[in-house]
Amino acid sequence: MKSKVRFKGKMKSYLCWPLLLTIPLVLADIGFYFYDVSTGIVMSGFTIIYFTLELCLYQYMKPQLTNEIVNFAMQYATVQKRLLNEFEIPYALLDYTGKILWVNEQFSELTGVDRDYHKSITTLFSTITREFLQKNDGTQNVRLEKQNHVFRISLNRIYFDDIMEQSSAIEMEGSEDFLTALYLFDETELNHYKQENLEQKQVSALVYIDNYEEALDSIEDVKRSLLIALVDRKVNQYFAKRDALVRKIEKDKYFVVFKYKYLKPMMEDKFSVLEDVKTVKVGNEMAVTLSIGVGIKGSSYNEGYEQARAAIDLALGRGGDQVVVKEGEEIAYFGGKAKQVERNTRVKARVKAHALHEIIESRENVIIMGHSLTDVDALGAGIGIFCAARVLGKKAQIVINEPTTSIRPLMECFSSEKGYPEDMFIDSETALDMVNRNTLVMVVDTNRPSYTECPELLTQTDTIVVFDHHRQSSEVIENPILSYIEPYASSACEMVAEVLQYFQEGFKLSSEEADCIYAGILIDTNNFMTKTGVRTFEAAAYLKRSGAEVTRVRKMLRNDMACYKARAEAVRHAEVYRGAFAISVCPSEDLESPTIVGAQAANELLNIIGIKASFVLTEYSGKIYISSRSIDEINVQLIMERLGGGGHLNVAGAQLTNCTISQAKHAIMETLDEMLKEGDIQE
Repeated sequence: MKSKVRFKGKMKSYLCWPLLLTIPLVLADIGFYFYDVSTGIVMSGFTIIYFTLELCLYQYMKPQLTNEIVNFAMQYATVQKRLLNEFEIPYALLDYTGKILWVNEQFSELTGVDRDYHKSITTLFSTITREFLQKNDGTQNVRLEKQNHVFRISLNRIYFDDIMEQSSAIEMEGSEDFLTALYLFDETELNHYKQENLEQKQVSALVYIDNYEEALDSIEDVKRSLLIALVDRKVNQYFAKRDALVRKIEKDKYFVVFKYKYLKPMMEDKFSVLEDVKTVKVGNEMAVTLSIGVGIKGSSYNEGYEQARAAIDLALGRGGDQVVVKEGEEIAYFGGKAKQVERNTRVKARVKAHALHEIIESRENVIIMGHSLTDVDALGAGIGIFCAARVLGKKAQIVINEPTTSIRPLMECFSSEKGYPEDMFIDSETALDMVNRNTLVMVVDTNRPSYTECPELLTQTDTIVVFDHHRQSSEVIENPILSYIEPYASSACEMVAEVLQYFQEGFKLSSEEADCIYAGILIDTNNFMTKTGVRTFEAAAYLKRSGAEVTRVRKMLRNDMACYKARAEAVRHAEVYRGAFAISVCPSEDLESPTIVGAQAANELLNIIGIKASFVLTEYSGKIYISSRSIDEINVQLIMERLGGGGHLNVAGAQLTNCTISQAKHAIMETLDEMLKEGDIQE
């Protein structure tokens, strides 16, 4: 494309100024004609001669001046080119197609190409194509790796119009193309130092022995010191391999500090110390288990320690025997395959009962809520807290938005004819009108805010208490003044029944109230066949003494014919995957509580020989509900957590949105395949 060079700006006016002086000479000449004609004629001749000479001189000098300016520009450009050539930063100039026009010495040295290399930049860096250069406008940065080097490439588009505008002497017309200036930064060494600095970062960890007292109680006195010494040795040996500092801060607690670079190998071997400690046997009937909390990404040592504290609290809240790695908001779990150990001591229940007594007594009213689609366990626990508030003369209400067929018979036992307030059960809208800063919001049978009947309630008060038996996840209710989470408990009703025994002297339940709490234990334990311990039967005995009647409860928990048929259909159409996992779909048509029927079907599938875990999918209210069950070989909680849910070792569930039944089944199968491959579960 040809370009025309011409003067402009001050240079143009400077060259034209002698010619422009002709104008005042002509005006002066006209004036002379009025005074003296002969003088005017002489002046006219002078003006003509002057203009002719100046015009000839302008035409003669313009090419020479142009050549001088161009020569100066070339000399100036030569100096600039030399400076660019010796520029410390690797630099290249590309045309609009990506073809290399020019490179400096540093670029040649770094890439191995010479100055005569005029091929496309794509031959050096495959990600920088012609389309990429033309599509992206302005300045941008690209990062890439090549031959063990990490490069940062800075691209800057240069338009010819912009270049010419900067020149006040000449301009170039008819050019619309652009050039691309490429700066190449080798950040290999910088990244190496960054990585080295990261690897040297301190990581804090807390290691707790879960069942210290229980393990010691199971062996002879003379062997107790040997057991603790062997556990100490296992812990110290494992971390000593990682150049860690281990200090025992209490009889069953360790503080560990190690470098960040050792964290990845620990995660890859899934913290094998968890299994190593279980092999310590000196006559103890109970295997020793550990909980480990690891905190990273703290800007200071104190923040790292606080992250570790939060991680160990989460590990203990999930039942122990696992590692929780907390990196800011990201949380990773390892272990958690062992059954939770039931604590025989009731000290914690008594302490929680006294604390709850003080909290209720100091508040104006109590609003109780469980999880959405309230089940029998949530209702029973809510009834127990209602009774506790009533004893202290506080108004209590239970939030239930849509009562299901499973809880409606129990709710009918608390009518106004039997002396219960008409507003004992309320919906979310009413609860939001009743709540204030002096209200106690009691959450039972869940510890996830998004799972509650009315999550907005949690933001309307400063007093929140949580009673739950599910393992904690990364989503937790923030800042409760009292949190009682025991994953080893069979149900929330069992926990509430224990607390009520220590709540107040002379505390009594009516037969209806005892029936409701007993029903919650009965449902969550599948008629005392799942997750039952000594304390489960002790709680049931207390309720029995309070007037609970098994026959009455059984009648209230019976299903109608539609539910029974749906459960039978789910069992009949179950698909056995990999010879050990039963996967089925529970029909939800004409069912008021399809999710409960799905859970019952999952329990039924475990009665089939060879089935280690069952998964029943139910489509309801635009979501896919998954109920998973196992007996003892498979930890279904780990499986459900990968699908966004959670629960217990043998009882867990998840909720999937924006997917079909077929996609949900495929997701379960993929998760099982992945966990089998990784060794997290065994066929």
